[in-house]
Amino acid sequence: MNGNSRTAANAIGTGTASEPGASTDPRTAVQQLARFAVDCRDRGLPPEVAADVTGRVLDVVGNCLAGRAEGGPAEAVLDTVRAMGGSPRASLFGEAGRLPAAQAALVNGTLAHTLDFDDTHLPSVLHPSASVVPAALAAAEETGASGARLAAAVAAGIEICNRLGMASYVPGIRNSLFFEKGQHATSICGTLGAAAAVALLYGLDEQGVADALGIAASMGSGILEANRTGGTVKRIHCGWAAHSGVMAAALAHAGITGPPTVLEGRFGFFRAWLDGTCDTEALLGGLGERWETLRTVYKPYPSNHFTHPAVDCALALRAEGLDPGDIASAELGLPAPTLRTVAEPRDEKVRPRTPYHAKFSGPFTVATALLGGGGLGVHLDDFTPETLGDPGRLALAARVTCFADDRASEIFPTAFAAVLRVRTRGGALLEKRVDSSRGGPGHPLSRAELLTKFRLNAERGTTPERARQLAHAVGSLPTAPDTRALFD
Repeated sequence: MNGNSRTAANAIGTGTASEPGASTDPRTAVQQLARFAVDCRDRGLPPEVAADVTGRVLDVVGNCLAGRAEGGPAEAVLDTVRAMGGSPRASLFGEAGRLPAAQAALVNGTLAHTLDFDDTHLPSVLHPSASVVPAALAAAEETGASGARLAAAVAAGIEICNRLGMASYVPGIRNSLFFEKGQHATSICGTLGAAAAVALLYGLDEQGVADALGIAASMGSGILEANRTGGTVKRIHCGWAAHSGVMAAALAHAGITGPPTVLEGRFGFFRAWLDGTCDTEALLGGLGERWETLRTVYKPYPSNHFTHPAVDCALALRAEGLDPGDIASAELGLPAPTLRTVAEPRDEKVRPRTPYHAKFSGPFTVATALLGGGGLGVHLDDFTPETLGDPGRLALAARVTCFADDRASEIFPTAFAAVLRVRTRGGALLEKRVDSSRGGPGHPLSRAELLTKFRLNAERGTTPERARQLAHAVGSLPTAPDTRALFD
């Protein structure tokens, strides 16, 4: 697994010249990340990064409001934490009252991820904002932070989360080693990103931020089996990461310390999770100059990102006049590493158990794109108990078989690609190929499309006027003297 910059984790920060890609910086990895985070707060963000952060916050707020309107696991989380009590410090989306910051982050982080509509960083394939933003918002409200301070915290947290994810990416297998091992990189790396963001808002210095990261490394967790066979636990992963990030920063503020070699040590993060594999350049190279945050893409459809190119193909064929009733069979070609998530086990994918489970099905999302559609093409109303039981969708999904497509596999995971081949009842063969899904690197969502997504989501949980006010408040964050307008 070792490439030019891929080394054993214990080479990070040691300055060992003989190790390919080893850093000559005498500081440990967590100390370098902490220095970067403090610079974001104290020296400010590049204009393009500050502007990008407003989109991250806007997307999370919209997803939370739509998730609150749907109910589900977030309701159970809310009932659980309310029963715990505590000092009301931070607001909840779409819900009156406040909770302690860590509990509010748990609820809002669950909401942010509950619809599987949150942004994705490529090629690490993790969802950074759903953990970092709820944690940062809770801490910003608790501390009365300025908009610029909140933006800096969010940017630093997302960047650290993404770089931890990139450090685990193995070019030889075209995938993150976290995912190969069934671990949820989003919640594991998101815990550290959330901790860094909150530590900045709590006013911690470089050592304090490093301690918060060191503490958070003992708190990250998450396994991915729910993607394959169902269960609601995955929807709380980002909430737990946000909660743990707040707790780690609070503990560091109170004097708890973390190990300086928490990432590269013999019993550190990379050894424990990834058997010592780490791309040191991806983790530490160009900090503050090369921004992985800017490579984080938005989802136009509320389903697992691996299904998006399939949805694009189906929508394109539908726009060209394909009649779903005329389909005899269909073959969906996807990147090989994604089949275990959206194509297997087949019986579970052609007849998903729940609407959420359906979002992780290639056959069902293709059927949905051909028969349903709303909002930006496929939207939240396409994943309900009613659509799950629709005989037409289930029959069409059963006619879709999935296979590993070489071209899509070669492109993955720098972009998500697919090919859809349809055989009609009359014997005609139709084909549509997408090399970068809508919203991805080749076709990013415009600001107008992102605002449309926010409006459609937010208006499920609040009034159109309040949604407009929220969008304005978020857009003004980098120059706002405080964040009261957002929380009011």
